[in-house]
Amino acid sequence: MKIAMPLTGGSLSSHFGHCERFAVIDANPATKSILASEEIVPPPHEPGLFPAWLAERGVTHIIAGGMGQNARNLFAKNRIEVVVGAPSEPSEKIVKLFLEGTLVTGANSCDH
Repeated sequence: MKIAMPLTGGSLSSHFGHCERFAVIDANPATKSILASEEIVPPPHEPGLFPAWLAERGVTHIIAGGMGQNARNLFAKNRIEVVVGAPSEPSEKIVKLFLEGTLVTGANSCDH
């Protein structure tokens, strides 16, 4: 499993398309462990760019604070599962909660 999360200021960004970096984390769901983690700088934001860009990097899941419906549809077409409404916390903390099945999500912070 490879999980990507948009980051701003070192924590999960509330708006997916306007992040500074992406955390890309390799995880083993069977052992609920993080295997590797890196931060990558995304290309300049353009509608529809990130789903294919992250799919090319092997991403299987996106955890975001907020994401518009069009972006979620594009991720689905790229076979990437999307979780929205995650809190603004450091990426590894969020992934550990996700793997343990205890990640509490709220409202999608993006309305377009």
